[in-house]
Amino acid sequence: METIDLTKLRNYARRTGQPTHPEMLDARPLEHVNKIEIDEEHVTFEFDERTTRYYNLNEIVHREWTYKYNDDPEFVAAIGKVIDLARKHLKDLPENVACPPGCAQCCSGYEPFVSRSDVERIAKHLHMSYDEVMRRYVNERSSADGFHVGWLRKIGDDISDQCVFLMGSKSGRHYCGIYEGRPHDCRDFTPIGCNDVDESLPRATSKFKIGPAFMPKRRGRNPNGKRL
Repeated sequence: METIDLTKLRNYARRTGQPTHPEMLDARPLEHVNKIEIDEEHVTFEFDERTTRYYNLNEIVHREWTYKYNDDPEFVAAIGKVIDLARKHLKDLPENVACPPGCAQCCSGYEPFVSRSDVERIAKHLHMSYDEVMRRYVNERSSADGFHVGWLRKIGDDISDQCVFLMGSKSGRHYCGIYEGRPHDCRDFTPIGCNDVDESLPRATSKFKIGPAFMPKRRGRNPNGKRL
């Protein structure tokens, strides 16, 4: 790759016939790198990101520098070292590979969406009708594609409240009261990368005991005429 003497840039422009002049050169330093992408020929840096906030939108701009590194032995060697580091750490395990028994932090901070099949599975698990499960345990709201029908209720109105199906008295003793019938969102959840895991809990499962399953509160009246 040819290195151009900036003091002779105008001569270069005349020689090549290209409209090149110093005013076209952005000589600001490459700082505050936001993103680096590498393919088999090019390395691209996104940097110097700026956000302008308006009432109804955010305008985000950044600068970008792309370099064809495979013609530069120094860059090839540097990226080769990055690849070697990746190979070295390829089998490193992420944090929170498994939940500590009884944690259930995800059952407080999240609101799992439910599909029609989820509601049908919960209804079958609880020996209830689809409509009754929707009425008692689901905040109804259809998604745009019609797949989701709502999300599971909590014991209160605060987003940090526990799921209505969460059992157990405290962290370390929690468990899902409808585990076999739980929604897909709960089945698909993984603790990998989760920052809400209660790290104070032991990882051993030998002393963890699961209590009784969730039992729906009965509705109606008993033989004495009192409301249940």
